[in-house]
Amino acid sequence: MGLLGAKSIILFILILAHGSEYSRTCKCDQQYFCNCSSNHLQQVPKVPANALGLDLSFNQIESININDLSPYSELKTLNLHKNELSFIHKEAFKSQRNLKVLDLSLNNLKELDSSWFHELKSLQHLNLVGNPYSTLGPASIFQSLVNLRTLQFGSPSLRVVHKNGLDGLTHLDEMTFIGSNLRSYENGSLKAARPIGLVSLSLQNLFQNDPELVSKVLQDVSHPETLLTIKDVTLRTNTSTEPFKAAKEGGTKSLSFQNVTTSDEAITSLLQVMDGSALSFLGLTDVHLFGQGWWQKASYTHYENLHTAYIRNLDIQGFFEFSSMIQLGFLLEHLHKVSVINGTVFVIPRQTTFLLRKLEYLDLSQNLLSDLTIEPSLFTGFGAYQNLNTLNVSQNILKSLGLMSRLVTNLKRLIYLDLSHNSFVSMPEKCSWPATLRFLNLSSTKLRTMTACLPSTLTVLDLSENDLMVFIQRFPQLTTLILTGNRFMKLPPGELFPRLRTLLIQRNALRMFNGSSLRRFKNLQYLEAGNNNFVCSCEFVSFFKQDVDRFITLRDGRCNYVCDTPFTLRGDAIESVRLSVFECYMIPAVSVLCSVIIILLGLTVVTCHKLHVIWYLQMTKAWIKAKRKPAVGRLAEELRYDAFVSYSQHDAEWVEEILVPELESSQPSFTLCLHKRDFRPGRWIVDNIIDSIEKSHRTLFVLSEHFVTSEWCRYELDFSHFRIVDEHNDSAVLVLLEPIKKETIPKRFCKLRKIMNSRTYLEWPEEEEKRGEFWSNLRAALQRDECTEDAS
Repeated sequence: MGLLGAKSIILFILILAHGSEYSRTCKCDQQYFCNCSSNHLQQVPKVPANALGLDLSFNQIESININDLSPYSELKTLNLHKNELSFIHKEAFKSQRNLKVLDLSLNNLKELDSSWFHELKSLQHLNLVGNPYSTLGPASIFQSLVNLRTLQFGSPSLRVVHKNGLDGLTHLDEMTFIGSNLRSYENGSLKAARPIGLVSLSLQNLFQNDPELVSKVLQDVSHPETLLTIKDVTLRTNTSTEPFKAAKEGGTKSLSFQNVTTSDEAITSLLQVMDGSALSFLGLTDVHLFGQGWWQKASYTHYENLHTAYIRNLDIQGFFEFSSMIQLGFLLEHLHKVSVINGTVFVIPRQTTFLLRKLEYLDLSQNLLSDLTIEPSLFTGFGAYQNLNTLNVSQNILKSLGLMSRLVTNLKRLIYLDLSHNSFVSMPEKCSWPATLRFLNLSSTKLRTMTACLPSTLTVLDLSENDLMVFIQRFPQLTTLILTGNRFMKLPPGELFPRLRTLLIQRNALRMFNGSSLRRFKNLQYLEAGNNNFVCSCEFVSFFKQDVDRFITLRDGRCNYVCDTPFTLRGDAIESVRLSVFECYMIPAVSVLCSVIIILLGLTVVTCHKLHVIWYLQMTKAWIKAKRKPAVGRLAEELRYDAFVSYSQHDAEWVEEILVPELESSQPSFTLCLHKRDFRPGRWIVDNIIDSIEKSHRTLFVLSEHFVTSEWCRYELDFSHFRIVDEHNDSAVLVLLEPIKKETIPKRFCKLRKIMNSRTYLEWPEEEEKRGEFWSNLRAALQRDECTEDAS
């Protein structure tokens, strides 16, 4: 287990062990970050001592005392934004030697004390904006923050600024200063030890009311390596632009305005003030522009170094009275990069395009360009756009992809083309494109079908957020393909993309993918296919968990791959799915189960046949039926025979020629029942046997080796045994026709063994002189009891 994991467990245990001690309003996670925001706290709560982050924003804390933070020496982030802080003890942050981020913005601190920061040697980001302190300095407040990189300070309450130690900060990269009501500024107060990369100034009406003070500020922050941003300002007159002379003198190359209200007169004046400067970047964001577009006074200025113009969210008041931008030709002819985003641009006149010979980058996204106005806007005559390599016309109202392909064909150096968020709906069968085109974005263009229209020279193609289902075109150079948000049910054929390395196909209708489909991509390395309708079959789950990493890297994380079907697994991460053998091999399992059942049934049938189970059941049924008959009635009415003779067919000659004549012709005579003679034709043989035995006074068994091997004899013996046991009589008479050793009698003749062990039997003598005695004994054995005779 790693050190981080061990610390997480320790933190978790500490929270559990001391849950009552720590504030219940704070939530601490395993990254040691405790969120106590928006809980109406009035003091610093207790949290685990090894917490790394503490968010106390949007509470009602009024003070931080000397010991409030001392237990939390591991803190790296402390957020006290939007509280009611009016007091911080001088040594409140003494234990925070590891603190990197401190936010004290929007509180009630009326003074800043340098002693707060003496021990914050590791601090990199400090925000003091929005506190009502009126003076900054003259003590060196920030001098001890030797590793500070980002500083935000100032407020509408700030009136006086002295030197405060910024000149000692050697790592400062970004500074935000708010001084909209500044009255006094000491030269050098905002000048750092080295040029600051980004400086943002919010001075509002000072440009109108005190341009000289603004000039002092700009003089300290202007530098060729500094991107200077002016926020929340109104520039309506020539006077308001005078402070920018300091920016020009400071060598400012990048100047940006945000949330600015201005006029064509003020912009003209600004251009005149900055004439001949090193300005290479001019940015305008959230601009409200008044006037009619008269720039003639600035037409003789020199801006050969101005290569980039960035305009976003431009609102022109009286738009339809505004003149053509052709009067800005003195600027346009030098520009290499132009962005006009969300500026209600609906056309670029041809006269204007003539000036864009040096243009390399053009972004006209979020405007009103249509099929009717795009053609003059992209007119390439007289060398216009001859160097253009990037064109972005996304989020306009274009509808014809064929028209766009024809227009950009003349852009001989075009590499990147963004046509996204238009309404093309369909593709023509054939299109023409510049041979240099490498990147094409057609995302969110409502495309439903794909043709061979797209350029085969592409290396990156974005077709996301459309309604595509199939991919048919071959792209031999393509390395990145984005198909997110379509309706693909399977991966496109890999043979179409021999060099593809990255495929994004999230939020489609993919059911699964396997090694075979991935193997068709010769060079695929990265796949993002999460959030699809995966069928969690055994094959797919097994492949995903065990083999997918051998083919590609899933860049979007395994947690995004969840089951859609079967219903019982819907929403479960594929990684956590566990399928049983029966679920995985249902057809083989059912086949095996059915086979086993059939075999068992077969064995049961064979066993029943061999053991005559059905016969026994039927015989038992018949016996039970017979048993229920009244015994008295049976003796009085049903005894028709003196004896039922049970014998083997092999002994029929002895029975029919010797036994029957001797007993039936003797005096007194005996009535014998023979199956051959007395069984009722057409009746089930078992019923005949049971009926005959029941109607006979005795059952005479003629025993021989043949008798032992006869199944029917066995049945007759079994039923006779039932009768003996049930009626407790001596109805069985045994005649041993030939010697039989008891040991040779099969075990299945268990009834015969029992009867021979418990009853006396008569042996048929071989000697003639002994046969008289045999017949006498037999007649005596068959003789009916007197009570029976009387009953008869």
